[in-house]
Amino acid sequence: MTQSHPASLDDPALLAQCQTIRGRASGPGGQHRNKVETAIRLRHKPTGIEGAASERREAARNLAVALFRLRVNLSLHVRMDAPRLPSALWESRSKGGRIAINPAHPDFPAMLAEALDHLEACGNDPVRAASRLGCTTSQLIKLLKDEPRALARVNAQRMTRHEHPLK
Repeated sequence: MTQSHPASLDDPALLAQCQTIRGRASGPGGQHRNKVETAIRLRHKPTGIEGAASERREAARNLAVALFRLRVNLSLHVRMDAPRLPSALWESRSKGGRIAINPAHPDFPAMLAEALDHLEACGNDPVRAASRLGCTTSQLIKLLKDEPRALARVNAQRMTRHEHPLK
């Protein structure tokens, strides 16, 4: 059995792997913001990757935003061995070659991580990766475009092999 990508862990499991750092946020928000430690920074202990949020006045909302940002950062920087077949999550979100996921949806980081894992396993060839994932190449590239850092990362790797960038 392959190990789950950290971006796909449920909240309690991922938080158990994190150090939570609370702080005061700077910027607009008045006295309340300056007196209460509502800023949250999560550091994933196994990787050192972080996610932070301070724009909300409630610590609980900042925690949710920081957790989502951590998941996106993990999906960008942690590569796992891609299984030959897509996950149940991927299959539930991919029907008839189309990928149905909003970049703000909680499942987005796990979907992005899986796409990047398959791309790496296929030498960043989007045609081969899309075929493995059961979606169209254009849908896979669209998913990457939903997180510009993912597209930039794949393109940087493709450029080192003198391949044209994905657009």
